[in-house]
Amino acid sequence: MIQIKSQEDIEKIRKASRIVAHTLQILSRHVQAGVTTLELDAIAESEIRKAGARPAFKGYRGFPKTLCVSINEEIVHGIPSGRKLVEGDIISLDLGAIWDGFYGDAARTFAVGTISNNAAQLVKVTGESLSIAIAEARPGKRIGDIGYAVQKFVEGYGYSVVREFVGHGIGRNLHEDPQIPNYGKPGQGPRIKTGMVFAIEPMVCQGGPEVEILKDNWTAITRDRSLAAHFEHSIAITDEGPVILSETPDPEPVLVAAEIAESAEK
Repeated sequence: MIQIKSQEDIEKIRKASRIVAHTLQILSRHVQAGVTTLELDAIAESEIRKAGARPAFKGYRGFPKTLCVSINEEIVHGIPSGRKLVEGDIISLDLGAIWDGFYGDAARTFAVGTISNNAAQLVKVTGESLSIAIAEARPGKRIGDIGYAVQKFVEGYGYSVVREFVGHGIGRNLHEDPQIPNYGKPGQGPRIKTGMVFAIEPMVCQGGPEVEILKDNWTAITRDRSLAAHFEHSIAITDEGPVILSETPDPEPVLVAAEIAESAEK
């Protein structure tokens, strides 16, 4: 059952989501060669708890850390470790927080120093596909319209969308109905209504969409070892259209999709 949230519910989800967004901004300053993913995880947990929230992922279905860190061919659910970032990596940071019983969830893919032109385009297209998906999330539309828009845009660049992992509703639980695939047919699926809250998250591969799970039973990688990128926002559906909840009120400059090409090789 898809839950319709009250305005009070949405404000609590917004608070949790803004804590996530602020933490991702802090993390963006530490994404550099030589930093370990465990160090990023420690920063993430510290910032979330400092804000009076709790990490949403730590302990969720047995996940051992606060942050999902996925590098290069890793798509989602990478576990922080002693691995050091290397110049040229792309890294997805996926983070959730719980505030007053409600969840917030967001993800961004960052460049580690100078990255290849191919990597930069993948990240840019993935970020743009999230914007396209959000624009489709309007009252009267259907869930299939969101996935269709993402798939059409991404495949137009010769990329593929992951099918094993999808976006989702969010609220008192991290994952709620409906599932929101990044593929599909227009005009199909549940109708979108005011008061729904979604976490929309395109996961895009440079090569094929097939996924492999590593022996840690968490880390999902591309089977062909091609690069992957991931962006996510939590949004609320209003009468006027979608509202992004996982943004800070006064965003600081960070390396986002529209700017990441500047870090590519010249």
